[in-house]
Amino acid sequence: MTIPDKQDIEQAHHRIRSYIHRTPVLTSSGMDVLSGCELFFKCENFQKIGAFKARGAMNAVLSLSPEDLSKGVATHSSGNHAQALARAAKIMGVRSYIVMPDNAPEIKKRGVQAYDGEIYSCEATLASREATLAQVVEKTGATEIHPFNNYAVIAGQATAAKELFEEVPNLDIILAPVGGGGLLSGTALAAAYFSPQTEVLAAEPAGADDTFRSMQSGRIETSQAATIADGLLTSLGDKTFPIIQQYVREVITVSDAEIIAAMRLIWERMKIIVEPSCAVPLAAVMKAKEKFYGRKVGIILSGGNVDLERALKLFSA
Repeated sequence: MTIPDKQDIEQAHHRIRSYIHRTPVLTSSGMDVLSGCELFFKCENFQKIGAFKARGAMNAVLSLSPEDLSKGVATHSSGNHAQALARAAKIMGVRSYIVMPDNAPEIKKRGVQAYDGEIYSCEATLASREATLAQVVEKTGATEIHPFNNYAVIAGQATAAKELFEEVPNLDIILAPVGGGGLLSGTALAAAYFSPQTEVLAAEPAGADDTFRSMQSGRIETSQAATIADGLLTSLGDKTFPIIQQYVREVITVSDAEIIAAMRLIWERMKIIVEPSCAVPLAAVMKAKEKFYGRKVGIILSGGNVDLERALKLFSA
């Protein structure tokens, strides 16, 4: 498969439709006043497994040949893709083997176990994740479904923005958080095909700003992974980066303090639970209000899988 085209994304949407939620788009007049723009939140925290990852994993699994599917599936993930792939595998009646860093949130580990995924722990580095996954694939013969560097996954993730554009036409800007770039590249492609007048911006933790640095250097930079946004710790892939280079106008970085403040705003003003990674785009809007003033802005709220004890500690720190 090559870079997904418009038809690929439409087919992915049709393929996964009965396995996912069409999540709501929420607005808040109070948030509009605070931000100085008109915000539309695509609530993927209400998605199956609590995150947008259900889309890409389901599309990737449904796209496999019967032979590859029968071998089971494997991946490495800090949590949301892990749960999504375990769920997709269970739906299709095959085994899943999940490599997770030892610092992954307990709520995400429990989610994987609830879908009968077999967890293999590793150190919290990309090198350790990839090495452990290679060992698992060699041992089990399972088919690897990469969490972001996979065109079927990217096409699935693109369906979130596609739904947002269908519900809220004429957005001026759409923002997505970026870690490995699966959601961002899918969002960028959806904008190019379904809402070409919409600018695509990325939001990234300053403590894991490899996308920001990659856009400056023109090559994939490694992530230093020093942030509370545990879902955004990976570096870009050779499939996601070229899409981001072509279609994403700017990457805005935010501090952990700004992420916590945005997360608190969403909890308090919108009465919904989001994880730190999910709050990064709103943090970018609040940090750079002049870029968004008076405009219609779509935000992909990527997920809500956060340990409540951890969240309370963040808010009280």
